[in-house]
Amino acid sequence: MPTIKQAEIEQALNAWAEHLLTTTVAQAEGKLAIVGLITHGDVLARRLVQKLNERGVEAEYGAIDITLYRDDLSLRGIRPALHSSYLPFSPDDMTLVLVDDVCNTGRTARAAMEVIFEYGRPAKVELHCLADRGGRQLPIQPNYSAFTLNEPEAERVRLRLQEIDGKEDLCY
Repeated sequence: MPTIKQAEIEQALNAWAEHLLTTTVAQAEGKLAIVGLITHGDVLARRLVQKLNERGVEAEYGAIDITLYRDDLSLRGIRPALHSSYLPFSPDDMTLVLVDDVCNTGRTARAAMEVIFEYGRPAKVELHCLADRGGRQLPIQPNYSAFTLNEPEAERVRLRLQEIDGKEDLCY
């Protein structure tokens, strides 16, 4: 099973922050929010906001729980784990970067956009992910992905982060 190690993830996050600086930040005109999808996406989003702050760019931070917006909720069992969303700003007229750990079918991103539009109407929404494994079922593509994986649908892709899992790697 191939593994991307912690140092490679850190390098990818630095490159991701630089990408945001050269593309999204300039277009956002000071109205930028990095919104992570709970649970691993919000950790990545916090790290990206920190890296942008270190580079002199202010960005809002938020985290959303998409659990109740999933179209496969009935398949996930009777008691899904719910978390509180944290969006301490209005997304109206902002550029929002949705951050997910692994992009696959496009269904998670669709659910995330439903959540965001309940809070307001952003000027622009981008989808960024650490790893894109393909396999789309909906016509949704990430604007940015740090890693592109070509794994069969049956193979599991798992990101572990220090803050949640006590270990950091991307296994596929």
